[in-house]
Amino acid sequence: MINYQAKPDLLNKKTILITGASDGIGREVALTYSRYSANLILIGKTKSKLKKIKQEILSTSKNCTPLIHTYAIDLLTINQSKCYELVTKINQYCPYLDGLLHNASILGKIAPILEQPIKLWLDVIQINVNATFMLTKSLLPLLLKAPNSSLIFTTSSVGKKGRANWGAYSVSKFATEGLMQVLFDEYKDSHLRINCINPGATRTQMRANAFPMENPKNIKEPKEIMNIYLYLMGKDSIKESGMYFNAQDGSNYNIFI
Repeated sequence: MINYQAKPDLLNKKTILITGASDGIGREVALTYSRYSANLILIGKTKSKLKKIKQEILSTSKNCTPLIHTYAIDLLTINQSKCYELVTKINQYCPYLDGLLHNASILGKIAPILEQPIKLWLDVIQINVNATFMLTKSLLPLLLKAPNSSLIFTTSSVGKKGRANWGAYSVSKFATEGLMQVLFDEYKDSHLRINCINPGATRTQMRANAFPMENPKNIKEPKEIMNIYLYLMGKDSIKESGMYFNAQDGSNYNIFI
């Protein structure tokens, strides 16, 4: 999908929720989707950053003025009550969701299992797995009401094969892919398509934290991998579900083959 060319109206009036929209890939996805006329619900931890993104989108929107709602939510504290509160707020201005991108996650500590701090381990699982599950469960009814909708999870190569020192992050991405597979099997006969994206080596702060000696100029910027995010959120991917996509080279495969 590296050479995929999205039509200008690909996401016209589509309502899409993005988690982890404050920085990095999530921020770039928000800016990209806005250029294709999507209405956005942005979730992130930092209110000031979300406000800045909203202002940037509104100031550059030429052909339309997208609806943008921002929620500063610490996923560490997310629970069923907060999830349903979010759904209630969303229902005030849209009858359904056309798309949900789970982008938010934290790295934890790159260290052997013996050196993994228990609290940090639990924090990683809370944000990367539990919060993702709770938000998905709460938002599924809105996704299922849409004529066709897309649910995208963010995974990693260490969610396919365990690697020394990647600890809770690796385990959380195995769980993420497991959740995606379960949901795909449950909704494979519906109009909801469910896939996962591995962004790969991308110039973000999380990548810098994981590989402090790496030269960032040698890896792609978030804007260079946006084609796969456009493709999977738009109607051109309407027949794609239960798939794993690598954003770096465009490769993909069916997880059930």
